[in-house]
Amino acid sequence: MADKSKINWTDSTWNPLVGCSIVSPACTNCYAMAMADRIQRMTPKSYYVGTTKVVNSNPVWTGIVKQAPERTLLQPLRWKKPRKIFVNSMSDLFHESVPDEWIDRIFAVMALAPQHTFQCLTKRAARMREYCSADGVTNRIGMEMHKIAPYDRSALNWPLSNAWLGVTAEDQERADERIPDLLATPAAVRFVSFEPLLGAIDVYQALGLRWNMFDKKWHPHSAAMIDLAICGGESGPDARPMHPDWARRLRDQCKSAGTAFWFKQWGEWAPHKPQAGGDLGGDMRAGRVRQIRAQGEPDGHFRKGDCYVARIGKTRAGDLLDGVRHQEFPPSPSPMEAGR
Repeated sequence: MADKSKINWTDSTWNPLVGCSIVSPACTNCYAMAMADRIQRMTPKSYYVGTTKVVNSNPVWTGIVKQAPERTLLQPLRWKKPRKIFVNSMSDLFHESVPDEWIDRIFAVMALAPQHTFQCLTKRAARMREYCSADGVTNRIGMEMHKIAPYDRSALNWPLSNAWLGVTAEDQERADERIPDLLATPAAVRFVSFEPLLGAIDVYQALGLRWNMFDKKWHPHSAAMIDLAICGGESGPDARPMHPDWARRLRDQCKSAGTAFWFKQWGEWAPHKPQAGGDLGGDMRAGRVRQIRAQGEPDGHFRKGDCYVARIGKTRAGDLLDGVRHQEFPPSPSPMEAGR
């Protein structure tokens, strides 16, 4: 839980759950995994204890998910000023170990805090769809609302107009697997986090685009069902580089569809243009510069579409894509518009 978050697309983080497990390549260098390990080592009696274990000198999720204390669960109700809140940066709300009853209670808090916007991001898209579409879900959440605030008579509109539901898609395989479930989930706002972006991704269909063979361009054909795309490279000591064309591809698709696009960061690696006569070979041997292919793994030959990236650190790499800062949000829906 943090009043102010360093994540630039949110204002605060709220962690009513802690703990997770690895499910796809994006999890490999998970910052939350390392943070949870530090917390449980520094605070032996913390509720984080047991959520990670050390494997080959590295912390790894155990798959155990725990509830935070009641004070943490109810924290958004004490925040009076409206803010965007990232839900469960240290876990996954729809993790397979999380009972529906825990999720009901978390959604009840969100319903009781309509001044805030809650951003829920998961890698368990099928579980999210099943939960949000289940018969009786609104009755269960309503009962939890009454337990938390018995004298509050707030109406429960479903889906919640102040809850954004999103999935992580780091490559085309994960996008094809998770985005259809996201589109089938009732939500006021749907978003996709393409971070860390580990390959080129096409989401034309989800953005409602169709190719025009006459002008050779993509054009809106139906309403886009993704309201926001967040794109970013990886940070941390073992960060993997992102090809700039992968980010440009998503930016251009979103522009064609009129979908909000947020470029979060380059991460540790940024595009690099070698200087004439520079010792590129030495930089590559030292691990400061890499060759990266637009598709596939490097094979030693520089081909059309390939580029060099340099490890200059997250701060120096910044958040400009082709010299432009992209920080767009979708408009907030009214309760009548939320049930898409």
